[in-house]
Amino acid sequence: MFGTPYPHILAGLVFGYLLGSIPFGLVLTRLTGGPDLRAIGSGNIGATNVLRTGNKWLAAATLIGDMLKGTVAVLVAQKFGMGAAIASGLAAGLGAFLGHLFPVWLGFKGGKGVATYIGVLLALAWQAALAFGVIWAAVAFVSRYSSLSALVASAATPVILWFMGYPAEAFLFVILTALTWFMHRANIARLLNGTEGRIGR
Repeated sequence: MFGTPYPHILAGLVFGYLLGSIPFGLVLTRLTGGPDLRAIGSGNIGATNVLRTGNKWLAAATLIGDMLKGTVAVLVAQKFGMGAAIASGLAAGLGAFLGHLFPVWLGFKGGKGVATYIGVLLALAWQAALAFGVIWAAVAFVSRYSSLSALVASAATPVILWFMGYPAEAFLFVILTALTWFMHRANIARLLNGTEGRIGR
């Protein structure tokens, strides 16, 4: 059994999930004497809701933490994945994303996953992560909607990965993008009825 790659892939998935499930936003706000994020704003544990506390530095730290847990999960799994380094890295990326969305410590109620999505992408194909950022910035500049920017950039990511010659990564990001859109379903509804908040308001 241990001569097969499956234990390494499973280990990558579990390691990624445990790392991804660390709620940096919740932990950092609690450590600095801030409110419980689940009781303010959208109730989300991500950087956007941390920003609603008025602490920009804490929001930035949350963003970086949520990104890095995706990046670190992939890189560590690749390093110790033995003959299954690529598959272990992909599994760890999926695990980290699922951990952020559905952390066991918080009753499986986590964030929307954009920062962790970028972190995983950064570890697997930094050029695609750069393209994500350019698309996000362009859509945000034109529309002033952060959620729409994330939705458009995530929709483009699997296509970009495919044309870059990363079919396995493209398939992973089809799954991650579908989950991202699912977690943004309330934002999509507000975008459609014109009630979504714009950047800067």
